[in-house]
Amino acid sequence: MHNLGHTRSSMKRDHILQTPDTFIRTVLPGMTNAAAIVHVAPAAGAAFTQYTAELESQGTLGATSLQRFLYVTSGVADLTTDTSFKTLTAGSFAYIPPGLAHTLTAQQKTVLAVIEKPYEPLEGTAPSALLVGHEDNVASVALMGDEDLQVRVLLPDNTSFDFAVNTMTYQPGAALALVEIHVMEHGLLMLEGGGIYRLGDNWYPVTAGDFIWMAPFCPQWFGALGKQPAKYLIYKDWNRHPIG
Repeated sequence: MHNLGHTRSSMKRDHILQTPDTFIRTVLPGMTNAAAIVHVAPAAGAAFTQYTAELESQGTLGATSLQRFLYVTSGVADLTTDTSFKTLTAGSFAYIPPGLAHTLTAQQKTVLAVIEKPYEPLEGTAPSALLVGHEDNVASVALMGDEDLQVRVLLPDNTSFDFAVNTMTYQPGAALALVEIHVMEHGLLMLEGGGIYRLGDNWYPVTAGDFIWMAPFCPQWFGALGKQPAKYLIYKDWNRHPIG
């Protein structure tokens, strides 16, 4: 039945909520047996691009000269460079430095969160080498001492990286301790559960599969609702002076 134009999706000056009923799939250059759902890009005012890649068996991503971060939400894929071969499963992640030639090939139907961004040089610091890990092997830390709100920091906190990617898991009823307003830009993919997100002066119900972009200084707050934990993957620019 036609929904008469109704959707939870919303686009404002300082934030976007994109829900699965509004997803449009496209094929990016170099992709084979694959499709991309582009969630945010510079065309929308972001300083990075984030998309979901849906790969069929033997599907591949296209090449990029930018730095790239991958997080596998389901399936199995092989990441190959001239000097390494890694198999990525659900919960695996990889940081690929700018200019590193690589291929990503799915062994079966596989879904990945993909973040791409031009590298911001910092005098005396080089980009990190290839980094591959699994979320389960990253220590979980309580945010501000709240044991019901756990954070896993997927990329090392050093100046080789100009952005950070974390997962955050909220027990039902857990919430951020304050409304945050800050210079960092965010891309957020809901992985599990749901709750209420405040973005600007708006409150939105959100659930697994939703994507949120937050511009710098967008007021933001989240509280988990329901009977299961809520979990999301979140990007932020990091380790660079805001005036460049």
